[in-house]
Amino acid sequence: MKSFRLVPASEGPRREFKITLGLRAGYGSAGRIYDLEEAVRTAHHWMWERAARGEPFLSGMFTRGEVVYADPEGGASSHREPVAIFTGEVLPQYAGDLDDRTVRELLDELAGEMGRALEQEEIHIAYGDRTWTLTAGRQPNR
Repeated sequence: MKSFRLVPASEGPRREFKITLGLRAGYGSAGRIYDLEEAVRTAHHWMWERAARGEPFLSGMFTRGEVVYADPEGGASSHREPVAIFTGEVLPQYAGDLDDRTVRELLDELAGEMGRALEQEEIHIAYGDRTWTLTAGRQPNR
């Protein structure tokens, strides 16, 4: 019979995160609907690139969900939308040395990569007891 024991350096504070972004491109009901797999591939590619450079990354799991909402203005936009939800935790044994500022920067970077790939206008992020929204913008000409 198997037995289990506490892994050294695996216990610590819980630091959960979540990135939620639509699978429908842009606003409105006419945008292309991406498959969850496209979000997974984008995140995995981001992780591999960072790992290859010896840089920290966040890992987690994807689920597909559906956001349901009402438009108080009575607009014609859809009132439900498929979403990709990437959740995880900053595990002490693997990433316990990352401070909160670094985790937020990693979440913003990963969310931006996925948002560009899925043609999103907004991305919602939660970390610990904080939540924020990123919005798409144009890069300034250099």
